[in-house]
Amino acid sequence: MSDPIHEHDTAAAGLELVANAAAPYLASLATRPVHDRTRDVLLKDLEGPLPERGEGGPAAVAELLRIGTEAATHLSGPRFFHLVTGGSTPAAMAGDWITSLLDQAAGLWVASPFATQVETVVLGWLKDLFGIPASYGGVLTPSATFAHVTGLSAARCWWAEKHGVDVTSQGLAGLPQMPVFSSGLVHVSTRKALQILGCGRDTLRTFARDDSGAIDLPAMEEALAALDGAPAVIVGNLGEVNTGGSDPLDDLADLAERHGAWLHVDGAFGMFAALSPRTAHLARGAARADSITADGHKWLNVPYESGFSFIRDGAYLSKAFGAWGAAYLPQPGEGPNYNMLGPESSRRARALPIWATLRAYGREGYRAMVERHLDAAAHLGKLVENAPDLELLAPVQLSIVCFRYRPPGVPEEDLDALNARLGAELLADGRVYAGTSTYRGMTVFRPAMVNWRITAAEAEQLIIVLRELAAR
Repeated sequence: MSDPIHEHDTAAAGLELVANAAAPYLASLATRPVHDRTRDVLLKDLEGPLPERGEGGPAAVAELLRIGTEAATHLSGPRFFHLVTGGSTPAAMAGDWITSLLDQAAGLWVASPFATQVETVVLGWLKDLFGIPASYGGVLTPSATFAHVTGLSAARCWWAEKHGVDVTSQGLAGLPQMPVFSSGLVHVSTRKALQILGCGRDTLRTFARDDSGAIDLPAMEEALAALDGAPAVIVGNLGEVNTGGSDPLDDLADLAERHGAWLHVDGAFGMFAALSPRTAHLARGAARADSITADGHKWLNVPYESGFSFIRDGAYLSKAFGAWGAAYLPQPGEGPNYNMLGPESSRRARALPIWATLRAYGREGYRAMVERHLDAAAHLGKLVENAPDLELLAPVQLSIVCFRYRPPGVPEEDLDALNARLGAELLADGRVYAGTSTYRGMTVFRPAMVNWRITAAEAEQLIIVLRELAAR
């Protein structure tokens, strides 16, 4: 096989292989290990020199399926509690297949009015879902990190304007350091965005009452007052990754109003707190922010890569990203050009799986899923709290449970090493996937329940497997 032009008649064969493999693979997720280390030997089969003469699409697809369905980490299954990662709902997965099938250039209206309109619709639906005013501008991004880049780029434009500078055209040279304040709950992706934007990863100042990261509001207000009216950026955090903890966003919005600051909210997965009456208070104040970010491939359960950014004054998206062009590119016209409202120029139609899943399950379906995950996390928290060999280290606020293994008789100084070894064994075992982290100086487990397949039964299985491994 050489030129793909010769595959006109066999193009559907490779797709049929994937379609035929999908049902048995998805059905197996309920019972197969999240990761089977014995299958890692198959990774060698991916290697070898670049083929001089290809073997054809169906043969290549068949080989990739053979290796992938066995050697991949099956994070779409119901026992992946690591990181903060959802799966793909059935509708979202099908929508993603349509994305590849249609292969739209989603950055320009002239290239695909269809993809542009789908993105416009889902941005409106997402604002409605989260209670964000319809007047906010928005754009889809590949991730929460890119959403931070988008929101903080808008903040940087606003901040530079306060100093009389068009940062898009002139850059940061000659400007003072942009003050960025947050609590100890701030995520590394916010720092990474500041690093990308040239503002400096470590220029962000945190104000925390203690080693839990909880915000020290008086100290932050004092620092803002010390700026004597100079503009600053405040980052509020909704859903921290170790405990699910959140900053008091209403208080931060008040603080931003008093001192003329820009409020940026990191709602990577925590924005979904707005869907449940039990947790909606945590999201209160987010709709007063100047920029809001969230992730789609977390609690929305759409495929990687998916994020979104909302800006109170949508004009700042154009200011940050629209000042470029080339003779062959169309001028602004009939519809929005999303590649001029965010950091990407070439963009896939990532709105399609979002449209499919929101159309399929609606507000009530997502509320039910969030409630089920809250129930599962609360159930796991109770099991830990009542267990003689486990220690709950923070209240269960969202869908994350922060705890450690603490059997009677083990000295405090040995607990970190014990939990680190147990965490490594848990990942190696592969039946249930939940790594360790560090919280208040302790090595901890912090399983996150955001996958649409997870129920309380899977949460219980985590404890069962942990104890079995600990007994070894």
